[in-house]
Amino acid sequence: MSSATSEKTTPTATTAAKTATTDPAPAGTGRTGGRAGASRATAADGRIPLRSHLRHTSALVRRNLLWIRQDPESMFDAVLFPIVFTLLFVYVFGGSIGQSLGGGQEAYVQYIVPGLMAMMGMNMAMGVGTGFNQDFNTGVMDRFRSLPIGRGSVLFAKIAVEVLRMLIATAILLVVGVLVGFDITNWPGLFAAVGLAVLFGSALMWIFITLGVAMKNAQSVQAMGFLVLMPLQFGSSIFAPTQSMPGWLQTFTSVNPLSSLADAARGLMVGGPVADDLWLTVAWSVGITAVMAPVAIHKFRTKS
Repeated sequence: MSSATSEKTTPTATTAAKTATTDPAPAGTGRTGGRAGASRATAADGRIPLRSHLRHTSALVRRNLLWIRQDPESMFDAVLFPIVFTLLFVYVFGGSIGQSLGGGQEAYVQYIVPGLMAMMGMNMAMGVGTGFNQDFNTGVMDRFRSLPIGRGSVLFAKIAVEVLRMLIATAILLVVGVLVGFDITNWPGLFAAVGLAVLFGSALMWIFITLGVAMKNAQSVQAMGFLVLMPLQFGSSIFAPTQSMPGWLQTFTSVNPLSSLADAARGLMVGGPVADDLWLTVAWSVGITAVMAPVAIHKFRTKS
C-alpha cells in the first residue's frame, strides 16, 4: 500500500516546500553527503523558534495537499476501503454473526461500524510508513533535510495530512453505514468516538514512520505492517464478539488496544460501558506517542 502523501519532486511540490524558508540550502547534503548534512541540520534545528516550526509545518501540509490534488489516485485507499469493508462484512458475515448478537444483520450493522472506525486508523497509519520510505528512496527527504527547517515539521506535516485522510475515510464509512442501516442517535458520542479513533491512529503513525525510516524498502515496511496489522485486527472485538473465542485468544483480546478502541467507540455511538475502554485507549495513545515520537524524530534526523 502506498501513502497518499508519498512525495515526488515536481515544480509545484518544490515551490511549496521552499516557502518554508527563504534561506539557501546548505551544501554537502543529498544522498552522497547525507550524514554531514543531517548533522548540520540537526544542530540548526534546535535554534528554530516555535513560530517558525509552525510556519514550516503549514507550508509542508500545503505541499502534501497540492500533491494529492495532482495525484487523486492516491486517495483510493481512503475512499474505497471504508466502502469495501463495510459492504463485505455486513452482507457476508452480518447474518450469522448478527444472530449471535440477537438481532440478525441489523444488529451487526450497529456492531461493525464503530469497529471499522477503529480499523481505519491502523490502515492509514501503515500507509504513512510505506510512503515515508518511498520518499527516502526517491531523494525527496534528502531535499527536505538539506533545508534549514525544523526536522519535526516534516513528520508533523505528514501526520496532519494523514489525519485529514483518516477523517475523510471515517466520513465515508459513516455514510455507507447509514445507507446499510446504521442508526446515529448520539451525535456527541459519535464525535467523541471519531476523536478517539484519530488520537489512536495518529499515535500508531509514529510507529510506522519509524519503520519507514529504518527499513530498506516500502515492501518491507508493508510486510512488517501486515504482520502486525492482521493479528491485532482479527484478534480483537472489531469484527465479532470475543465470548465465543478460545480462552487464550480472549486473554489476548482483553489487552489488545484495538479491542479497547472498538468497544469504547461502540459504547459512545450506540450505548454501553465506556469509561474503562476510553481511558485504556487514551493511555495507549499517549504511551505510544511518548515512546515512538522521539524515536521517529531521532531516526529521521540521523538517517544517512
